[in-house]
Amino acid sequence: MKKVFTSTSLLLMLTACAPSAKTPQTVAANPQLLSGIDTQWIDTSVRIQDDANLHVNGNWIKKNEIPADKSAWGAFYELRDATLPQLKGIIENAGSSAETNSDAQKISDLYASFMDETSINALGVSPIASQLESINALKSKQQIPTVIAQFNRVGATAPYEPAVHQDAKDSTKYIVDIGQSGLGLPDRDYYLKDDDVKLKDIRVKYQAHITKMLGMIGDTNAAANAKNILSLETAIAKAQWTKVENRDPVKTYNRVELSELNKLTPGYDWNQYLTESDIKGKVDYLVVSQPSYLKGFNALLKSQPLSVWKAYFRWHLLNNYASYLSKNFSDESFAFYGTALRGIPEPEPRWKRAVRLEEGALGELLGKLYVAKYFPPQHKARMEKLVGNLLIAYRTSIDTLDWMSPETKKEAQAKLATFNPKIGYPNKWIDYTTLVISKNDLIGNINRASQFEYNRNLNKLGKPIDRDEWGMTPQTVNAYYNPELNEIVFPAAIMQPPFFNINADDAVNYGAIGAVIGHEISHGFDDQGSQYDGHGNLRDWWTKEDHEKFSAKTQQLVKQYSAYIPVPGYPVNGELTLGENIADNSGLAIAYKAYLISLNGKPAPIIEGYTGEQRFYVGFSQVWRSKFREEEAISRIKADPHSPPQFRVIGTLKNQPGFYKAFDLKESDKMYLAPGERVIIW
Repeated sequence: MKKVFTSTSLLLMLTACAPSAKTPQTVAANPQLLSGIDTQWIDTSVRIQDDANLHVNGNWIKKNEIPADKSAWGAFYELRDATLPQLKGIIENAGSSAETNSDAQKISDLYASFMDETSINALGVSPIASQLESINALKSKQQIPTVIAQFNRVGATAPYEPAVHQDAKDSTKYIVDIGQSGLGLPDRDYYLKDDDVKLKDIRVKYQAHITKMLGMIGDTNAAANAKNILSLETAIAKAQWTKVENRDPVKTYNRVELSELNKLTPGYDWNQYLTESDIKGKVDYLVVSQPSYLKGFNALLKSQPLSVWKAYFRWHLLNNYASYLSKNFSDESFAFYGTALRGIPEPEPRWKRAVRLEEGALGELLGKLYVAKYFPPQHKARMEKLVGNLLIAYRTSIDTLDWMSPETKKEAQAKLATFNPKIGYPNKWIDYTTLVISKNDLIGNINRASQFEYNRNLNKLGKPIDRDEWGMTPQTVNAYYNPELNEIVFPAAIMQPPFFNINADDAVNYGAIGAVIGHEISHGFDDQGSQYDGHGNLRDWWTKEDHEKFSAKTQQLVKQYSAYIPVPGYPVNGELTLGENIADNSGLAIAYKAYLISLNGKPAPIIEGYTGEQRFYVGFSQVWRSKFREEEAISRIKADPHSPPQFRVIGTLKNQPGFYKAFDLKESDKMYLAPGERVIIW
């Protein structure tokens, strides 16, 4: 059951490789202050005025290889990988003094149940044999609503899935949203693009993978079933909305009374689904995200034979658990989803996969221990000051916007005043008391953890909105904005270098974590977030003229980013990435203003040859250092609403007036855009 929110990795004196033509004449730095810049990664053969990403990160790109167990590598990944041993230590320490059914026992036993590879290999497919048999025993397509409800409970892929979240038309209560799903590949384009050789090849490999996996569970008709499954998923993909269409929160809000559901999908037994999913009696209506998709699914349910649907559900049940079954299943699953689809040569060590399982099942239990050990109080205090200055910068900037009318500015100020920043960790933690974890039952643990989370979400229905809940764990290296709760959330784990350095001068921190903060706040005013008011209700609080002016600016961003081509033949989708590109543009602009506010009118110190303004922009650039395997890059281009990291640097900086001033850009420089072509939103 998914949640809805918008998301977000050698010291040199730089006179010879000075980033600006204006070489400082004096250095007035406190020797105790660090610049926070990873100068070892500066590539002096590339001028920052020509390519900021290659100048700041060029040596990192040259000297770092993507680890064999990763699809990509960079600041986010490095920090995430450094966090895993810390979590492993916490888990192993928990087992030393665990009492029965205690939090420590749950953490220790879940880890042990995954690490016992010998027992897992001996079991083969038997842990899910009864679930597979229940699918084999289906006598009629009329039973499929029950199958989908069961799949939803354990997190297996099904044609649609529910999500409990705040009602976007009534922010005082929770509602259930029904959204499209059902595919084994990352996006509908993987099924529908016949002119793309790489995607066609993935389809061939996907069918072969299904054939092999079904054969491993004794399916004597595996090849024919795999062909039918791919054909069915292709038809499902045709019925689905695109990711660009799904960015529209108004079009995806379609209230349907329970009594009207059968009109949307005649003959489909919604009463059976709602009863088996335990939703019945808890709501009077559903929000259907893609009504035409449900109609398409219903037509497919009628037209496709029961045998095809049984093969489809067997496949997705097996696929859901493959990584937790014996080695032959987990290896074959990785061979397709890791290597063929994402280009990863080898799987992560088993202990890392065990930690990831812990985070998915017992995330806040682990997070509570992580924060106690690795998140000092002074980090939170400094972040609160940063966030405060960002909010001041937004507040003062709203009144100066040339594209927003006075009446809309008043509404914008009201929304900003209700922003809820969450820093580090939750005020209250999830209670896992009722979740049973057994040291010798991995699949049972996974099922019970999935059911626990499913029920935890369902139990919100009919209750007041919980504004203390988090959508990420404290040990997550990321951040997000949730428009329904009008909140910005920054987990503890992202507050480490290069995003945040407690020992560094403010400039680099404002350019790095400050831009992340600004990014998340700006989602409240981007093309999606601006459709919600400060209470989280979908309400158009802009004038028609405001929309037109804003659209003119953002369409220029679409044009700019659509011209970037990270992989030959695969340009950035400027429409899909628009919201995140707006947030990068706005967030960095506001972070710069907040940094100037933090100086209190005093000149910034010069450290390691950099002015404060230069450190700010270098700090922003260095957090996006990264490398991607081609398969992963293509997958991201198709499915990820974020632009590739190198263009988050180049595309954002090209539109920042402060960047031009800090590095004295000239018309002849490759990073230069004519003033009339720069998109300045904030």
